[in-house]
Amino acid sequence: MSLSAATPVQSATPAEQRRPGRASVNLVAADAAAWILGVTAAAWTRYEFALTPDRIARAVGVGLALAVAHQALCWVRRNRWGRYPTGSIEEARALAVTAGCAALAGTLVDLALPSRFVPASTPVVGAAIALLWMLTARWVQRHRHDRTLRPDARTATPVLLFGLGEAGQSLLRAMLSDPRGRYLPVGLLDDDPRKHDLQIMGVRMLGNRYDIAAAVRRTEARAVIFSVANADAEQIRQIRELTIPTGAEFKVLPPMRELVDHRIAVTDVRSPDIADLLGRRHVVADLATDGGLTGQRVLVTGAGGSIGSELCRQIMRADPGELMMLDRDESALHALQLSLNGRALLDGPDLILADLRDDEGLRRIIRERRPDVIFHAAALKHLPLLQRHPGEAIKTNIWGTQSVLDACRDVAKFVNISTDKAADPVSVLGYSKRITERLTAHAAQSYPGTFLSVRFGNVLSSRGSVVTAFRAQIDAGLPITVTHPDVTRYLMTVQEAVHLVLQAAAIGRDGEALVLDMGEPVRIDDLARQLAAQSPGPARIIYTGLRPGEKLHEDLLGRDEVDSRPLHPLISHVAVPALDPIETAALDPYDDPDKIIERLAWLCGQTAGLPAGREAEAVSTR
Repeated sequence: MSLSAATPVQSATPAEQRRPGRASVNLVAADAAAWILGVTAAAWTRYEFALTPDRIARAVGVGLALAVAHQALCWVRRNRWGRYPTGSIEEARALAVTAGCAALAGTLVDLALPSRFVPASTPVVGAAIALLWMLTARWVQRHRHDRTLRPDARTATPVLLFGLGEAGQSLLRAMLSDPRGRYLPVGLLDDDPRKHDLQIMGVRMLGNRYDIAAAVRRTEARAVIFSVANADAEQIRQIRELTIPTGAEFKVLPPMRELVDHRIAVTDVRSPDIADLLGRRHVVADLATDGGLTGQRVLVTGAGGSIGSELCRQIMRADPGELMMLDRDESALHALQLSLNGRALLDGPDLILADLRDDEGLRRIIRERRPDVIFHAAALKHLPLLQRHPGEAIKTNIWGTQSVLDACRDVAKFVNISTDKAADPVSVLGYSKRITERLTAHAAQSYPGTFLSVRFGNVLSSRGSVVTAFRAQIDAGLPITVTHPDVTRYLMTVQEAVHLVLQAAAIGRDGEALVLDMGEPVRIDDLARQLAAQSPGPARIIYTGLRPGEKLHEDLLGRDEVDSRPLHPLISHVAVPALDPIETAALDPYDDPDKIIERLAWLCGQTAGLPAGREAEAVSTR
């Protein structure tokens, strides 16, 4: 017999832990009673319900003998092959085999005796009846045990689950096996007509998407959890729109790409983010690599920013030899260390407080710490501010990058983080980042290591991003401001952007820029409307017009750049012409802003390889 596992007390001795628990003793007694009742019932039917006291005694005696044989076989099987969870399919199969062997042995013994104790069919029929009783006893015990694992209905939030595929069923089982869980499933919903009237673990199917309102009223559910792991954005939006009017919260289960490294758990349930509702194609999810960072000494500049902090998190998973995090913002470093280590004492050598504008300080840091790989994420990034203060872009984005490059003569890999605004740039931000790509290409020609750039679009929910701005406006009760109803942008999650950076470190070649195929650009007006739809009250959208330096549509590649994808179908490798740092040294950050912008545009105009007589024309057309 397969005994249920009793939970050992921490202080119990090994001998006490091996002692059968009360539940196991009860099952042994139930099995013995099942054999006695089963054999007696078989004999009773065989004698056409005419049992004499002698026949009853014989049947009970055979039942006891078979019960002992059954227990002996269970003991042998358990010691040889192990036991199974109570009430499981494996245990039911083992019980059937054991009962069959006991019945066969009983029949052979009965046939071998000169005087039969019971009719020859009695052990076999009795075994079938006994097996039914034994399985019933285990089902009752399993059911009682499972009920104790359910969340407390007095404290847990009653929820409906929409979607009963593999992910939905896994989530349902996870919810019903956590006594301290915060969600209690009270109903199921699915559009598949084959699943109607289905019942799983005592929770019933209540209909399809059009029955959400009725199911919420019937069950008094306070949330609807969308548990279709790989649904498209249109389906998520439709179910959300049907849920919100009922007053119930709308939650989602993340897509499978986010669950690939662990089993589905209740903690995976979350509110939908804008990427869920927009339905962006997460194109880098299949690019599995650690960037060759295991055991390497890695330095991240701008480590406290949105990209830099996520870089640090993903690099940590690659088990580097040392991770050095550099930023000039001490509060950002404090928050980063807290997110990585759960503490923020600011007392370790992993945090470096430094400024890109301190040329000598950067040289000393890199000379003393000797990193093998550098990810350069530090930069000024707000386009309108840099358009008004182009001198700051020179001092931080251009000269700061050159300071890091000058100190990297012995670095094995240098990855410069750029932007899609560097493709055919028309803004100070785009000009400065394009120049950093060219300076990185020059370093690739001058130094022995690998120097390359990574170019990607806007990062969803990063600090200062359009999503963050829209949400702040909604929370403040202000109108959402969109520059133009037709403006589009390439959008990425911060995880995607950083994954691409790490991929670049692994496959990028000297002097080039890597550009991700980010799918179709997203209309910012659609983004604003999706966020407005999530707001608790009415949200108004107003259009302010494009600002200086802004494009209506961004480009991933410049006019003269060739889309070459030699190593991966989703990553373009773009050749970048080098720019001698002497050219940038002549820039004057304190000059007239218009003259600074004209000079930056001229430096970028050289990247297209235009004849000298057409450079001024290229500048004037921007």
